[in-house]
Amino acid sequence: MGARQGWEAPARSPVRAVRRSLSHPRLTLCAVPRAPATSDVLERFSPIARAWFGNAFEAPTDAQRQGWEAISRGDHTLILAPTGSGKTLAAFLWAIDRLLTGPPAAGDRKRCRVLYVSPLKALTYDVERNLRAPLIGMSNEAARLGETTHDVRVGVRTGDTSSKERRDLVRYPPDILVTTPESLY
Repeated sequence: MGARQGWEAPARSPVRAVRRSLSHPRLTLCAVPRAPATSDVLERFSPIARAWFGNAFEAPTDAQRQGWEAISRGDHTLILAPTGSGKTLAAFLWAIDRLLTGPPAAGDRKRCRVLYVSPLKALTYDVERNLRAPLIGMSNEAARLGETTHDVRVGVRTGDTSSKERRDLVRYPPDILVTTPESLY
């Protein structure tokens, strides 16, 4: 549920401009505020993810609830929300859940299945650090539930990444690669 089904941006808002510039049949723009969802969006996650989230947080934020509704449908999703509203977790939890509990990668060379391009180098390290809590927490929750999960590796590549580390990223690809635009070349 995005801006198309409820919340309407003011005529001269940046949200409306973003919606126009990113028009796509499967793009859902999640702009907070909005009324809470009628269904429990956490039910779309695995039991491991639900248990971890329930132990770590009181409830999903509006940004998370709206984002997960769209992401779980397979929509391309842009989440516009204030700092501290859980956007990073909203963006990554669905993918982390699938990487931990879904089928394994087809092989080590096809292991990298999530790419996060950060506009700022400093943010790449913040994102990588913020991925640790759900990865470790969900692995611990799986062990507590007697479930098995896949090992999920996170890699970071910026302009400062050494040539050895770049070679290692190719030899042993991570499941999630956090990088910057200039590092894609």
